[in-house]
Amino acid sequence: MDAVTVPPETSAPPGRFRVSEFVRWGDVDLAGIICYGSYVRFFEIAETELFRAVGFPFSRLFEQFDFWLPRAALHFEFRKPALLDERLDVETWVSKVGTSSLRLQFEVRKSAAERELTAEGYAVLVAVRRSDLRPIPLPPEVVAALGRYQG
Repeated sequence: MDAVTVPPETSAPPGRFRVSEFVRWGDVDLAGIICYGSYVRFFEIAETELFRAVGFPFSRLFEQFDFWLPRAALHFEFRKPALLDERLDVETWVSKVGTSSLRLQFEVRKSAAERELTAEGYAVLVAVRRSDLRPIPLPPEVVAALGRYQG
């Protein structure tokens, strides 16, 4: 089972990007409930696919602009348990753009009809030069590309 990108134009609210992924065996505890740390994987999938969707897959982004985007902050709020083999939709959008950082918001919902919120959170990514890991301004081309997902 691979992550499935759901076309954002038809399935996600305006200004949001959506990807769908199953809760896997490695994501759950003995009770079959998703472990809190597994949400990092779901956030990362949504983040990676968001950048790919705007024309900057990480392999191209990091080489073209000679920088990295490490996380300076990662925050979660857990709302309802997700279970083994449930399909979850992860919506993400850019909630804030600074000089050298951006904040991505996430909502994770069950894909079933009731669309229950299981978790939400955010990540703050900071643009740093690869040679010395010092903060640099975000490339304007990247900020512009992410514009359609700014909320």
